[in-house]
Amino acid sequence: MKLKSFILICIFGIGISFSQGKYIEKKGVLVFEASEEAFEPIKAKNESVTVILNSSNGEIASLALVKEFRFKNALMEEHFNENYIESDTHPKAIFKGKIIGFDLAQLSEKEKEFKISGNLSLHGKEKSIEFPILVKKVDNQLSINGNFTVTPQDFDISIPKIVRNKIAKQVNVSLKFNLKSK
Repeated sequence: MKLKSFILICIFGIGISFSQGKYIEKKGVLVFEASEEAFEPIKAKNESVTVILNSSNGEIASLALVKEFRFKNALMEEHFNENYIESDTHPKAIFKGKIIGFDLAQLSEKEKEFKISGNLSLHGKEKSIEFPILVKKVDNQLSINGNFTVTPQDFDISIPKIVRNKIAKQVNVSLKFNLKSK
């Protein structure tokens, strides 16, 4: 009986220690913009991005369903999904990486800058990216904000000649995550 109790306490304790090192967000926000001046803005927002951070080592992963990006114009959204991203074939955008030098103990309500490095998978292609982020900790929540730039060519996304001058060569992506301790 004592052995069973000891094993249960150990298993329970291990579960608690692992759960304390994870921060999770299920409604993270990604916004991308590929607008060119003098043309209709090309901007979309996804407000249901899932993010998991291992606070003990800074490993981070995120998943965005491509069809969750919302445009101001429904026709743009349709073209984005059907002609450019081909979201029926490539339904997810996935990032796996690490926050370099991440230390939970150093965080406070004042933003601290880190670099994040990893691989972004989109449209069946993977690209290594690195960019700065701002992180702060308020109570049991981590706030992560950042921006990075990619190109359609990075992911073999072809832009037809007829609209090529209406779409920026560089796509600006911003992220805003509020992760809670689990």
